Amino acid sequence: MIRIENLHKSYPMGKDALHVLKGINLHIKEGEFVSIMGSSGSGKSTLLNIVGLLDVHDEGEYYLNDQLIKDMNEKKAALLRNKFLGFVFQSFNLISYKTALENVALPLYYKGMSRKERLIVAMEYLDKVGLKAWANHLPNELSGGQKQRVAIARALVTKPKVVLADEPTGALDSTTSDSVMQLLKDINNEGMTVFVITHEEEVAEQTKRIVRLKDGLIISDKYTKASKAV
Repeated sequence: MIRIENLHKSYPMGKDALHVLKGINLHIKEGEFVSIMGSSGSGKSTLLNIVGLLDVHDEGEYYLNDQLIKDMNEKKAALLRNKFLGFVFQSFNLISYKTALENVALPLYYKGMSRKERLIVAMEYLDKVGLKAWANHLPNELSGGQKQRVAIARALVTKPKVVLADEPTGALDSTTSDSVMQLLKDINNEGMTVFVITHEEEVAEQTKRIVRLKDGLIISDKYTKASKAV
């Protein structure tokens, strides 16, 4: 599903360059539940952005669903994102003036679906995350946990191959974090590939595989107790 070989990424810093990823090799099979851990500056967010087609790499190869990602313009990248990827962010990234239902329905607009059809589908996904009764509420009328569940429904509504979650529990209390992680587990148990960026050990331990980054390199890649419980 995701295959990365000898991936390098640098950013210009005046006359010099900041070498963020220094030869990453990572294979993630369809249906895996993987967390990427590392301290600030380890390269985990850069890796997520490249996997999510939000940034480009300098050297190496990246394959998504067996397709080589190379020299891709923004239009083509956007089409691939909409087809294969769903995003969940720490800050939720909901549109403040749209209801929960409209936020979930938005990705379907870009697929050319009629308004009537996309609202029906969006309601199904709000129901899936337990928020059907909150469909007509604006984001400022929702709790943090409810906002994240709306964001997860929005990520799932296009039926992506991979869900990319960037610190999905970072803005939540522990009880709400557990409910969000349970949703991600449920999604994974249905066969979806889930890729989580986190700095929280208790969150990572709930995934099935932990990849640790340090200074732009993978220093460990291990399966967790959760993987053995399946």
